[in-house]
Amino acid sequence: MLDALYSTGIYVVPFILVLTIVVFFHELGHFWVGRRCGIKVDAFSIGFGPELFAFVDRHGTRWRVALLPLGGYVKFHGDANGASMTDDAAIEAMPAPERAVTFAAQPIWKRAATVAAGPIANFILAIAIFAGVFLTYGRSVLTPRVDSVAAGSAAEAAGFLPGDLVLEIDGQKIGSFNELQRIVTTSPDRSLKFLVDRGGKGVALTATPRLKELDSPLGKTRVGLLGVQAGGKPEDWRTETYGVIDSLKLATHETWFVVRQTAGYLGGLAIGKESPDQLSGPAGLAQVSGEMAKLGVAALLNLVAILSISIGLLNLAPVPLLDGGHLMFYAIEAIRGRALNERAQEIGFRIGIAVVGGLMVLATYNDIARLGPPLLKWILRG
Repeated sequence: MLDALYSTGIYVVPFILVLTIVVFFHELGHFWVGRRCGIKVDAFSIGFGPELFAFVDRHGTRWRVALLPLGGYVKFHGDANGASMTDDAAIEAMPAPERAVTFAAQPIWKRAATVAAGPIANFILAIAIFAGVFLTYGRSVLTPRVDSVAAGSAAEAAGFLPGDLVLEIDGQKIGSFNELQRIVTTSPDRSLKFLVDRGGKGVALTATPRLKELDSPLGKTRVGLLGVQAGGKPEDWRTETYGVIDSLKLATHETWFVVRQTAGYLGGLAIGKESPDQLSGPAGLAQVSGEMAKLGVAALLNLVAILSISIGLLNLAPVPLLDGGHLMFYAIEAIRGRALNERAQEIGFRIGIAVVGGLMVLATYNDIARLGPPLLKWILRG
């Protein structure tokens, strides 16, 4: 029994920590900008359901921690609930000074800024984490030198040879084998132009990484494979350290890379190009969190940053109920000169609930499909 509790804690504790950090900063973005726009905040909640503990600050905001750590919300004055649906009847009954500090009474730009601040806070958090990791730990860099070429691979067909040092891909300078891998794996079935150093001479090669589906902790992943390997000899490794400015530059570059990859996947998912089996729910996230925690603080922090970017991007999707849906309604209001009527907004929110609910069901199904057999075995053993 103790072994079972210990095994559960290894995954549950990092999961709660990771999700709480990401949710807190997302909601803090809404809260911070909203308050500076003169909007009264009734509640700031981490988690849903029954309240575990809370306190009220001098501005009258109730800061609460709830039982279910699967999200959070900021409830502005005049909202009917944490989903930012307006309580029109309650607002109408308010005295004018009280009505003036409600979210609904603000001009469009203040409402839009407050809503957009949540995802923006997620991106800022990611940059800060990546920068902190680079500043604290530096980075181990493997020289992009080819040690071996797989028989029958795209690399062999393109003419790669052992000893080739990759200098550029499509005109982009390559400083590490990791950079080479990133470009190749994200370019399946796309022709890439390589410039390699071969015995001191520049040689131009053209290769098309071949599409392959690989198993990952979050399901099948579609990647491009070139067919080259690095030897990893001691002389091919170097450790780079960075100051504050360089760490921030690298962190911004890393964040943008994750943004492009995540946006590309979500866009591909929307048009049916990508497989939905990469979507993961709480159980899948708990598994990954536990595995990253075993690798150390830096790995767990990187997971926080990546999840923060993913949540920020997902919230910007133009789906009613998400932040992007609210921004879409404000854009329509700005164009029309007046907001959509309550009936139209209600229909929009119902569609949003259906979309988000469907994604949650699909993600949960994926978790069960991936983790069900080992989870059942663990339960029976425990």
